[in-house]
Amino acid sequence: MHFTTSALGACALLSLVSAAPLVARENTHKIDTVEDWPAFPSGLFPSVSGLFPPSPTGLFPSSSSSTPVTFPLPNGFPNIQDPSSALTTIEEAAHGTLPNGAPPPSLNADDATSLQLIAFNELFEVFFFTELLQNVSNNVQGYQVWDPIVRQQLIAELTAVVAQEELHALNANGALAHFGAQTIQPGKYHAGVSDLQSALTKASTFTDLVLGTLQDVIVKLGVNGDAALSRGIASVVGQEGEQNGYFRSLLGKLPSSLPFLTASTREFAFSALNQNSVTPGSSPGSSSINLPVFGPLNILTQDIAAADQTLQFSFAPTSNATSANGLSLVYINQQNDPLILALSNVTDTNKEITFSAAFPYSSHELNGLTIAVLTRGSGPFDGVDDVAKATVFGPGLILVN
Repeated sequence: MHFTTSALGACALLSLVSAAPLVARENTHKIDTVEDWPAFPSGLFPSVSGLFPPSPTGLFPSSSSSTPVTFPLPNGFPNIQDPSSALTTIEEAAHGTLPNGAPPPSLNADDATSLQLIAFNELFEVFFFTELLQNVSNNVQGYQVWDPIVRQQLIAELTAVVAQEELHALNANGALAHFGAQTIQPGKYHAGVSDLQSALTKASTFTDLVLGTLQDVIVKLGVNGDAALSRGIASVVGQEGEQNGYFRSLLGKLPSSLPFLTASTREFAFSALNQNSVTPGSSPGSSSINLPVFGPLNILTQDIAAADQTLQFSFAPTSNATSANGLSLVYINQQNDPLILALSNVTDTNKEITFSAAFPYSSHELNGLTIAVLTRGSGPFDGVDDVAKATVFGPGLILVN
């Protein structure tokens, strides 16, 4: 991600978002809400008592609502020709260009599925960050940043992020078109957030899931003989990681959550998008994505802390699983073996099944993203791919630290 502030501005931002010295790196350090962020101690911003409360002076008057984001966007996206002045404008905003190297001679059908999933996800991200940028720029209630320096920094970062996500989507669809595969078009989306803190939290959560899913994509590229594409995908992993570190910093968290980020699969990412963000059937071409959509697994426990505890879950019975009999809860965290937990306190009302399960934080250092799914049977599972094959409901996404 491109940073536009001076060194002084960067230091100011770090001081604003973290009360602890920069050398303190314990996972237990966390500022729960953006309103808790402390003032810059040097007096550079002596009036700051929190970054995001509404302006007391009326400097940035609030708007009560945002304008809906619809496609194509005002810049023409996703209908962008290569080359064109519209593409050049996007590349300038993204601080970089689409890859211009020659594509490989062929593409395995399974890897075309991976590119379709990437396009499907990137189109949602373009929507999400365009709406977020719009809300911050227009001072929509809940998205106000009354410190002008921090506000301009955030707008600059989000402007770059939107353009970078547009290039990711254009790159994936361009590759699909080159190989004669079905491209993916924008659908109807819902952000599911109501203020800046919830937006940054959701952005960080789905970015963590994307980072895990791209691991899966790269492995499949190698297995399927399409390793030539893996370098470009790995470059996106780095970009998304830089981006997520920025979001985490704004939330008062460590920029890097884990030494080895949590693994995921294409099935989990596709299910999460369809369950939480995309109106079913609204994205032309998405029906060709050869991936399952699991039933939703709801995490009822809120504000999950870094501690051993019992969590509450629920799911609605489906034709694939009419009861909790024979199901196990599986946690996926970091690059470790899946954790398999028994269900307890099961309550079945026919319309909803609720249950409890342990969350063994301490013994497994369950920081960062933990993916929770319900599987048929209790394994053992040889890694995340085996878990996905047995999954019936999920993923539930737990973010700690």
